[in-house]
Amino acid sequence: MSRRFRGESRHKVDTKGRVSIPALFRRVLEAADPNWKSGENPELVIVYGDHRRNYLECYTMEAIDEVDAKIDAMPRGSMQRKMLQRLFHGQSYPTNVDETGRLVLPAKLRDKIGLEKEAFFIAAGDTFQIWHPDTYEKEELAKTEEWLDELPEDFDPLSFLDGPAEGA
Repeated sequence: MSRRFRGESRHKVDTKGRVSIPALFRRVLEAADPNWKSGENPELVIVYGDHRRNYLECYTMEAIDEVDAKIDAMPRGSMQRKMLQRLFHGQSYPTNVDETGRLVLPAKLRDKIGLEKEAFFIAAGDTFQIWHPDTYEKEELAKTEEWLDELPEDFDPLSFLDGPAEGA
């Protein structure tokens, strides 16, 4: 397993849909692209997916290969396989980072999440997400507040690393 994406940042989007990828994210994309060589542009796959997704999920080549292997292992013709094929094969956009460290997001993808002048990038382990900054703040931060409201005031999220508690 390659390095993980870490961090969050905001970047300007120009009128042609070009947006800089955080530099640390580019290093992870390079490390997780088996065909990448120094001086070349790493590849990735952007999944824009179903109507419930209000963000773009960007997969390294290693991560998308893992997903593809899991889909391929499902029974051919099953509803689950068809759904996942539609999402990960049909509703995805293979691309690469350009020579200046940017992604060119087609209008269809920008329109899907309402992206205009600025994009919010956030790491998600072996993927990263691109959000409209306002949507992220309204939806994801609100979910975090809901989660926190359901937990005891002295709850420590690091306790999740130890697995489920005895008797839970």
